[in-house]
Order: sequence, then C-alpha cells, then structure tokens
Amino acid sequence: MKYDYKTKPFSHQADVLKKSWDKINWAYFLEMGTGKSKVAIDNAAILFERGEIDTFIVVAPKGVYRNWANLEIPAHMPDRIERDVVIWRPDPTKTHKQALNDLLNPSERLRVLVMNVEALSTVKGQRFLEALLRASVAFLAVDESTAIKSPKARRTKSLIKLSELATYRRILTGFPVTQSPMDLWAQCRFLDKSLLGDCGDNFFQFQYRYAVMKRHSVGTHSYNQLVGYRNLDQLSLLLKEFSSRITKDECLDLPAKIYIQRNITLTDEQSRIYRDLKDYALAHLEDDQFMTTTNVMTQLLRMQQVLSGHTKTDGGVFVEIPDNRLNELMSCLEELDGKALIWSRFRYDVQRITEALKKEHGPQSTVSYYGDTSDEDRTSAIEQFQNGEARFFVGNPQTGGYGITLTAATTVIYFANSFDLAVRMQSEDRAHRIGQTDHVTYIDLIAEGTIDERIVKALRTKMDIASVVMGEELKEWLQ
Repeated sequence: MKYDYKTKPFSHQADVLKKSWDKINWAYFLEMGTGKSKVAIDNAAILFERGEIDTFIVVAPKGVYRNWANLEIPAHMPDRIERDVVIWRPDPTKTHKQALNDLLNPSERLRVLVMNVEALSTVKGQRFLEALLRASVAFLAVDESTAIKSPKARRTKSLIKLSELATYRRILTGFPVTQSPMDLWAQCRFLDKSLLGDCGDNFFQFQYRYAVMKRHSVGTHSYNQLVGYRNLDQLSLLLKEFSSRITKDECLDLPAKIYIQRNITLTDEQSRIYRDLKDYALAHLEDDQFMTTTNVMTQLLRMQQVLSGHTKTDGGVFVEIPDNRLNELMSCLEELDGKALIWSRFRYDVQRITEALKKEHGPQSTVSYYGDTSDEDRTSAIEQFQNGEARFFVGNPQTGGYGITLTAATTVIYFANSFDLAVRMQSEDRAHRIGQTDHVTYIDLIAEGTIDERIVKALRTKMDIASVVMGEELKEWLQ
C-alpha cells in the first residue's frame, strides 16, 4: 500500500488501514477518540487514487454528520484530491439542489455526499441515495453504525437494501454492542449477508443461534423473552475475519487528552427565542449603560440557557423549551464503553440528565453532584462512581469541578460549558489527574452557528471569556 498521507496517522490507524484498505467489507470497531474517521477517509482516498471508486458516501447520525464535511475531510483528505463535497438537505435551496444534482453526473473529481442517517427513513432520502449509488462506483460508510442496529427500523431496512449497490462498504463505531449481541446482525448485514454464515440473511436464525429465548404466556397472549446468550465465542471469531477492534488503552501514541465535538440541531422554537435574544443584545450594544461586563455575560447566559432547552421570562417564570440536546447526549453515550463524567453549568440540566439516565440504565447507574447535593450524598456519589456500580457522574462544574478525583471516567462530556476558563480547566482535570491510567476523551455538545461554537473555541485556546467579550468582539460572538 503506497499512499502519501495529509496528516500522519497514529501507528494503530496505519495498521488498521493496511489491513483493510482493499477489502470490500470491513468494520472499524475503534473506540471513540482513536480516529476511525481518519482511517475511513484515507481508505476512500487510496481507492480513488487507484481508480477503484469515484464516489465517497458517509451516512451518520445528526450529531456528527456535518463534522465529516466541515472538519474531518478537510483535515485528513489530501489536498491533491480534487473533490466536490455536498451535505444532504431534505429541503435544499436552488443552489444546493444543483450541487446535489451535479453529484449524479460523471466527474474527474471525487464526489462526496455526507448524509444524516435519519434521511434514510424518508422516501426522498432513499431515492436520492439510490440514484447516486446507481450512478457511481461508491465507497459507502456508516458512522456510528449502532444507529442501524434495529432490524425493524425503516432506515436500517433502507440501508441494507441500498448497500448492495455500493462497491465498498464500511461500518464505524466505538462500541458495536450497546444493549445485546443481537445489535450486531443488522450492522453486519449491511456489510454483506455472507459474513455471518448461513444466518447472515435472517435475523431470526441469528437470534436462534446466539440467543436463548423463553416462551411466556399471559392469558391468551404469548411472547418470546430473551433470557441469555450462547455460542458467543463463535460469533467473536466470525467478527475478527472482517473487523478491527481498537481501544484507547491499546494506543500508546495517542495524546493524553482527546477533544471531540457533537453537533446539535436547534428546534424551531429554540431558534426563534435565540434569535430574539440575539437581536435584543445587538440593539443595545451602543448603550453605554448596557455595555458592562455583567450585562454582557447575562445576555450570553440567557442565550446559552435557551440552547440547553430552558429559559426564564422577564417575570422570573421558568419555561422549558423543546430541544434535541438530551437526545444527542443519550445517542453519544450509546457509543461509549466504560464510565463517563457529564458536566453542565445549569441545575435544571443536571436534574433532567440524571433522571433520563436512571430511566434508561437503571437507578444505580447514575449519581449527581451539584448545589442541592448534601455533603453526605456528595461523598457517596464519588465513592459509587469511583469504586461502585455507578457508570455516570452528572455534575455542575462550579460545584464538582474542584478538588475531587473522578479518574474512573475515561470520557468527559460538556452538556453546557461554563464561561470561566478556570472552571473548564479544573473540571477537565477531575478525570485527568494522578490515578488515571487511560487516555481521556472530552466531548463538547455544540449547536452550530451559535455562541456554543465561540465558547468552546475560546476555552480550548485558553481564553478567559469574561475578560475579552466586549464591544465589537461581542458583536462577532452574536453574529
């Protein structure tokens, strides 16, 4: 394999690429933070330069699919490869519609489509992807492939059917089994029905071979209940024939801290309220009385609350706003193995995240640590997370970001950041300190085109927001 990289790979990335680049089907089971996106991009680039493909298609969940077009492909695909990158939109403008149509025409340039997996639940999305696959020699990759784990889901059925039109197929996920080994069937079926042997084309045969089912009757109604698993050693051997599994603790050359972002789409109501607050702030920027650091930070705080799905009226009444942030957090956690630390500066967020996680993962799965937590419960929360069965620690960084050790976490998620640089740095170091033996991944949830982006950029470049966001700089933040 001869290939001139744009960005130097880590040794594990180079090894995975060398093993898989020419395979028709492959699964990249690389833990979050180990760089599976780069491997897929380099794989597509190699095949394009060898004349094996002319189109690169990425299907991914809402929170990450734009990252491929805006961050990952520009960062890792060599500049010598001329390309046309188009992000799928269900309701395109005239210009964007033309760009989508152009992808259907032959080109000397690499054609790239980045599509959200939810689009495959729609007739419009299905028809366009089918048209592109029929008009191309394609490398089709599904990022966070647990999004197609359910055999009954419409998007899963669509992708499995359309995958047969692709010349090369890849699935990418950090943790392919989020609930049970049954999650694997649809992901592997997308790659090829032959990979799982004689049960690769039938989920019920797969279930019969690897699951233990028990028949239950309630009155006149009867159903099968999954009570256990079998033959998993055989399943593991099959997977090894067409997959690479990498965990962070196997990657000695990774940086100690790995930073990732997940994108959030605002609801219509959030967009309206956020826009009103922004317009109000901009209208008052010329008012000397308004332009104090306190007032500036108050306006930014109110805008950030809206991004988290809540606000207060001028009369002090608390209002919940429909949002997608919590769903994106839950989706993100599905991709993770091990324990996670989740920070938000807002009390309301801590409470609703804790409630959602306990409902999904059980009452013992989650502990919380914020202003309302008693001293006794704070001590208990740390102990349960560090040494007990609690998998998630949900806290307020102003309260829990100082002086405590949370090295059981290898993932830290910022649901809503503080503006305070010291708080960010201290809260990062709860997991990354003496006693931590693994790499730590930091994930910021970001609503595109909002102050979320500005805040994270400022904090990562070690900027003290409160001391610099004034006057013209505030205009830049708001616009």
